[in-house]
Amino acid sequence: MIRLEITPRGLLTIALLAVGLWFLQQLWPLLLIVTTSFIFMAALLPYVEWLVRRGINRVAAVLLMLLLLILVLGSMIAIVAPAVIDEFRDLRNNLPDYAADVETFAADLGFNTERWDLPERAAEIDWNRIISGSQVVDYGQRVLVGILTGLTIAVITAYLLVETHRLRTFLFRFIPPEREADAHHFLRALERVVGGYVRGQLITSLIIGLYTTIVLLLTGVPNAVAFGVLAAFADIIPLVGAFIAVVPATIAAFQESPTQALIVLTALLIYQQFEDRLLVPRIYGQTLNLPALVVLLAVLAGAELMGIVGVLLALPAAAAARVVLDYYLERRTGSPTGLESPQVLAPDDPPLSS
Repeated sequence: MIRLEITPRGLLTIALLAVGLWFLQQLWPLLLIVTTSFIFMAALLPYVEWLVRRGINRVAAVLLMLLLLILVLGSMIAIVAPAVIDEFRDLRNNLPDYAADVETFAADLGFNTERWDLPERAAEIDWNRIISGSQVVDYGQRVLVGILTGLTIAVITAYLLVETHRLRTFLFRFIPPEREADAHHFLRALERVVGGYVRGQLITSLIIGLYTTIVLLLTGVPNAVAFGVLAAFADIIPLVGAFIAVVPATIAAFQESPTQALIVLTALLIYQQFEDRLLVPRIYGQTLNLPALVVLLAVLAGAELMGIVGVLLALPAAAAARVVLDYYLERRTGSPTGLESPQVLAPDDPPLSS
């Protein structure tokens, strides 16, 4: 026989834990919004502090940074959306012709295309069924929810940036005086790693955007700037971002000629290898200090738990977990473990103490 005895205090603890888990499940979307806001705050804080130290009012500095960010995102959408719509409309109207070009190009390369029947299959596609009115409404609702979520994140990020010192003071009220130095050290490392990751991602996005634009301009592909911006945005998404960056540009090039598509595909794949093997390790090596396997598992876990949002938050979360692990190891061994990672693309080193 197994006999279990639980004290009233134990029952109360279990009940409180169950209630806490229930609240966490109910408030999960809000928790994601707040977490995203903290990530943006960590990325933008060095610039806000830099502006404040040069005599600009803190509220004005925060509004200036957010306005700049909104203008950049709005400009990206304004550039990409019309070009993508035009390319999709052209692909829908001329898909059988493009399918015939694919068969001809494959036959020239030595493939047996007698049974492919790509033009006939392309002509049989019912676009009205694929793009129905209910799907348009559903996508419209998702876009509206995304816009409202983005505005909410912007407001929370602004509040966190404006009230950074007050929030830090409030937090340290719950920390014993003998632990304040460790807390400052931990928060500094967390800001450096998470903020450094976001700013490092901006570097890689800018480079791939410029590279894609130049390749498409040299090969004479229309809407080169739009596809470059799309590649820059897609670079933010781990794993599937490479597919989004390469495929639309290649399809647009194929609408000009198969030869142009092959050149664009080859050039973009070469860059993907350059970014994965040289650029990313140099930019993130000192900031994240995470093995490639850990990065892959973090991305896969994020995708499984939260979909595309989880993919976007996976690496910042893994970077934050690395800070916690380094802090624990340093406390246990008494030797430094590299918490003071250099900030990527930060103007200077803003003090964290209020």
